[in-house]
Amino acid sequence: MKLDFGTQIDDIYIYLPDCGLKMSFAVKSIRNLNGHSIGRYQIHAGKSVPIVKGGEQTKMEEGEFFAIETFASTGKGYVREDLECSHYMKNFEVGYVPLRMPRAKQLLATIDKNFSTLAFCRRYLDRLGETKYLMALKNLCDSGVVQPYPPLCDVKGSYVSQFEHTILLRPTCKEVISRGDDY
Repeated sequence: MKLDFGTQIDDIYIYLPDCGLKMSFAVKSIRNLNGHSIGRYQIHAGKSVPIVKGGEQTKMEEGEFFAIETFASTGKGYVREDLECSHYMKNFEVGYVPLRMPRAKQLLATIDKNFSTLAFCRRYLDRLGETKYLMALKNLCDSGVVQPYPPLCDVKGSYVSQFEHTILLRPTCKEVISRGDDY
C-alpha cells in the first residue's frame, strides 16, 4: 500500500479549524512545520509529512511509521526558534567526532548510555546526577554531535498548539498506534 502525502494526509489537516480552539480563537495551520517518518531510534527519519498543501511528491510505504502532527497558531502561522533551549537529541547521522573537551566526552557517554539518539532535556541530565555540563553540552551542539531543539514561537502574544498521533501503514489500512484512553 502506498499513499500520497498531498491527498491522504491533507484530508486530516483540513479539519484542523474545526477543533474546539476555533470557538475562541481564529486558528491558522503553521506552514513551516511538518510531521515526519519515524525509524528505530530515529525520531525524525527523513520523510516529511506537510501540514499544508504544497505539492509534496513523497509516498508513504507499507510498514513505515509516521508522526502525523498538526500545529496551529493564533498568530501568523509561521514559527521561529526563540527563548532558551532545554531539549536536545543526539544526531543520528553523525559518526565519530573527535572531542577535545574531556567533560564533553563524559557527557556524551552519559547521553549514549541513557538516551542514545532519543530526545532528552536538561532536567533528565540533572536527574542522572550530571552537574556543570552546560559548556560541554554547548560543545557537543557546536560540533554537530547533539542537535538543540529550542522552543518554537509565533508572534508575541499568540498561542501555538500541537497534536500528534503515530501511525503505522499496514497493507490494508492506516493503524493509529498512539491512541490511548486520554485521546
